[in-house]
Amino acid sequence: MNQKKTNFRWTLAGLMFLISFVSYMDRVNLSVATPSIMQELGFSKMDMGLIQTAFFVGYAFMQIPGGIMGEFWGHRRVLAIAATWWSIFTALTGACSNFTFFAATRAMFGLGEGPMAPAIGRFIYRWFNPSEKGRASSFMLSGVFFGPVVGPTLTVALMMAFGWRSVFVIFGVLGLVIAGLWYWLAKDSPRTSPYVDVAEADYIEEGLSANADKKELAPWRSFLGSSQFWAIGIQYFITDYIMFVFLAWLPLYLMEAQNFSLQKMGIAASFPWAALCIVTATCGYISDKLVASGVSRYKSRTLLGISGLILCCMTLYLGAVATTPSMNVLWLTISLGSLGFTFNASWAACLDIGGKFAGSVSGWMNFWGNLGGIAAPVVTAWIATNYGWQAAIVATAASAVVGIIAWLAVKPDVPLAVKVEEKLEKIA
Repeated sequence: MNQKKTNFRWTLAGLMFLISFVSYMDRVNLSVATPSIMQELGFSKMDMGLIQTAFFVGYAFMQIPGGIMGEFWGHRRVLAIAATWWSIFTALTGACSNFTFFAATRAMFGLGEGPMAPAIGRFIYRWFNPSEKGRASSFMLSGVFFGPVVGPTLTVALMMAFGWRSVFVIFGVLGLVIAGLWYWLAKDSPRTSPYVDVAEADYIEEGLSANADKKELAPWRSFLGSSQFWAIGIQYFITDYIMFVFLAWLPLYLMEAQNFSLQKMGIAASFPWAALCIVTATCGYISDKLVASGVSRYKSRTLLGISGLILCCMTLYLGAVATTPSMNVLWLTISLGSLGFTFNASWAACLDIGGKFAGSVSGWMNFWGNLGGIAAPVVTAWIATNYGWQAAIVATAASAVVGIIAWLAVKPDVPLAVKVEEKLEKIA
């Protein structure tokens, strides 16, 4: 093997972190601004839940098409166009003045952001050695979860200085900048990048199939007949459902159920996301090390994924029944942080079983995850309105059981793409 010289792939991993960060700040901003928006425009909890859901309808709709586009047109073009689209509608959110305009704008924002995760899945497959998939995934996920760490405090500060509408305009402009950076720096193949030498390209492509850049449609009929394919989607539905309950409702929950002021909420709401960000980054490194040392992907992916959901379920319940605000925040911090094990295991396993069709499998998994995003705001709002916040949190904790069961069928040691190729060879 040639000695590695350049390490430009990790520079792009840093840019991937930034893209993920900005994309999730665009979501966090609405969550943090919810109390001010409700007060100014007279929206109810159900109105805000429906507005949140409008985003996820658009976002989920574009997951599978986004994966297909990433494989046919390349992650460079697809992600740059997506970031431009969602940034425009992020900025337009600041101009919304009624429910219909709000819902339509957030749905269009979701359509634009939809291709992001599948395109990034394709990028990771094409730009990182197989031994680096977990760490590379952790850059994307850490960016996603770092947004809510600094989001509440930063958004509150901007709101107090300039009003809630300014927040969306500022982040819309920032998104346009990073879209341009991605198109400029992130080539579809490391071989065509002027910043990658031959040694790094050779290292990246170790174990990569000769037709990695061939444009072909994923064998969806075979995939849909696989229990693995359904299992990785269902477990991610649950994982994302729990996370989106935090994303959509944590700020308002802390203010209504725990009596936090706006300023104190901005600080307290960041703790669970900080824990999730730290655990996710650490878990990616550990997972890859385990695989490199000979530990099966079942143990390094599946057992970590299950462990995260079990711990999340237990501590989320403890948070629901906590008797003091400080203990409530502590248990919620541990609960969301523990999902870091599951998130990293999910994306690493998705790339393991997806192979050259990583974009399509990523789109499928994230489609299911965002069905959870569609359900989480409205279901939680309905339970909280009719039965109280404690019941809403307990119901969220109970949902983890479904994800735990689904993980048993993921089997990341058996790639879907390999199984399909073996079937095609037998037919031939």
